[in-house]
Amino acid sequence: MTDLFKDRAQDWDANDMVRALSLAIGTAIQANVTLDDTMRVMDFGAGTGLITSQIADKVEKVTAVDVSQAMLDKLMAKEELQGKVEALFQNILEQPLSMRFDLIVSAMAMHHVEDTGKMVACFAEHLKPGGKIALADLDEEDGTFHPADIEGVYHNGFNREALRSVLLSHSFSAIRFMTAHTIKKEEKFYPVFLVLASRA
Repeated sequence: MTDLFKDRAQDWDANDMVRALSLAIGTAIQANVTLDDTMRVMDFGAGTGLITSQIADKVEKVTAVDVSQAMLDKLMAKEELQGKVEALFQNILEQPLSMRFDLIVSAMAMHHVEDTGKMVACFAEHLKPGGKIALADLDEEDGTFHPADIEGVYHNGFNREALRSVLLSHSFSAIRFMTAHTIKKEEKFYPVFLVLASRA
């Protein structure tokens, strides 16, 4: 498995755009999901732990899943996450976990997954009955957000209604979208949504 983020991991947390986006998404999650110290949470595409860091002290445990070992190494080097976070270098769409979660969070990882339906089905399988998702990614855009030659980007954001349909088809309910943040990049604006839903 090629680590597409190997070269970017070292300076990831120093990127002002990434930090502002992660803070906004983490704030939106905390404002809309009740967290408590009995919860087990999966952070899908956890990266260096910028979302995990905002919720780890409010829940029982976070399982940080990513396909970039370099990003997870940065996450696990953070002292404040020791004992609260388990990092797994694993593609859970190909190798599901045996554990089930109360909540799955994700920030800007979904556009790196080619098969959205398979990903949503995977989320449903990894949730306890009544478990919730809080997923953030780009709204549908014109393809200018990422460089044209970038590897591993399969979607130019997501159409909210199309994503709602995929969630409904995999037994999610109480689906709610909101705009968590807007990224300004080279004089263009790119809204970022947070979608909340519950598994039946």
